[in-house]
Amino acid sequence: MSQRALRLLACFAAVAGVTFAGTRLIAVNATTIGFAYLLLVLVIASTWGFLEASISSVCATLTFNFFFLPPVGTFTIADPQNWVALFSFLATSLIASRLSTKARRRALEALERQQDVERLYTFSRMILLINREEQFPKQLIRGLAETFELSAAVLYERRSGEFYRAGPADFDGLDDQLRDTALRGTTFSDSAANRTVTAVRLGSEPIASLALQGTRMPDAVLQGIANLVAIGLERSKAQELSHEIEVARQSEQLRTTLIDAMAHEFKTPLTLIKGATTSVLAGHNELSESSREQLTIADEEAEHLRELLDNAIEMARLDTTHIDVHLEESNLEAIVREVVTSMQPRIDERPFTISADSALPRIALDRRLVKLALKQLVDNALKYSPPDSAVEIRMHANGQSVALEVTDHGAGISPEDRGRIFQRFYRGRQVRNQIPGSGLGLNIAHSIMQAHHGDLMVTSKPGETTFRITLPLVQAGGAH
Repeated sequence: MSQRALRLLACFAAVAGVTFAGTRLIAVNATTIGFAYLLLVLVIASTWGFLEASISSVCATLTFNFFFLPPVGTFTIADPQNWVALFSFLATSLIASRLSTKARRRALEALERQQDVERLYTFSRMILLINREEQFPKQLIRGLAETFELSAAVLYERRSGEFYRAGPADFDGLDDQLRDTALRGTTFSDSAANRTVTAVRLGSEPIASLALQGTRMPDAVLQGIANLVAIGLERSKAQELSHEIEVARQSEQLRTTLIDAMAHEFKTPLTLIKGATTSVLAGHNELSESSREQLTIADEEAEHLRELLDNAIEMARLDTTHIDVHLEESNLEAIVREVVTSMQPRIDERPFTISADSALPRIALDRRLVKLALKQLVDNALKYSPPDSAVEIRMHANGQSVALEVTDHGAGISPEDRGRIFQRFYRGRQVRNQIPGSGLGLNIAHSIMQAHHGDLMVTSKPGETTFRITLPLVQAGGAH
């Protein structure tokens, strides 16, 4: 027998019990027994619901009429006032039972909402306590299934394309629907199977999808779950990014330490060699012409090697995404001539021209960084053009900026390579196995110009390539 049938039998028994007590055990009048019936209906309404209370009201009305309203023992009512009393009793009992049922339903709903809030709070705390011992999404969906007592739960993460499952049961054939939901942001519900598929959004963008099976839950709770899952996934992504940044920072510190150690190890013998050659040249007049010439060459080459080492170390230190610029008002033409003079052993007898506007303004720049960038461009021009071809440097102002062009007359740069030439470690296919290089020089020069709020561009055709630096005319004393 069903539970509802048992409840109805209990209602009939309760009405019969009140009737028996009012007719056989205690002599009471019609008013008293009417209140007893009304109290019984209210108790049934608050305990079981409106259907049981309604049936009890009708049953109580009939027994009230049959046993307590004259003529007793019949369903006939002699006094018209008793009709009014009977229908008033019936209406009162029905209305009271209805109100009581509503109050009970609201109390149950309030209790369910409280439980939902507690579960959402428990789930949010669980997200905060997830550790790194296992994949974050896997722990997330397992915690969701346990907190809300779901028979099955699946999380599809759009970024990784992975499915994460939890719960004693499993879904079949929902993978495509989960992918579509994560892509389109739709929602699907199957009330018969207590199954819901919903999108997980970060703002307005769907980033994942959820499939839940088990206890039916309100839309607000479902949306709360989706929001918490979105927050959890974003928190996981932020933690991964923070971890990557920390690893990169430690790697950068290690790289800087190694560079400094290598600089010390290389510079110490160079300093000793330089000191020895300088001392011998200065203090031994009895040296033969041949020995003096060889010592002079050794001294010059040691100095050249020291400059190359300084440039290499400076480039390695600048191989970062952030460059600090310390501006000071400078003469660009003087800087160019200093760079060319320092590279004279490489230039040798090669045709090399420097030209500038007569009214070239002074400009605020970081002298050390701009020298390094110019050295890369001049070295690039010398490296990728014939030994007897000319290299030209031209400077001119155009109102808001100063432009500097370095032109060589080599084979030129292909359109394919031209679009990628400033990328880190990139080298053109035609030269990567023929001419030594790291692929860092142009990238660093480009980064230095961008740090000055300027630009570095290239134009090329067979027989002529020009790298053009543009530096804005800004006031000295600041840093970008």
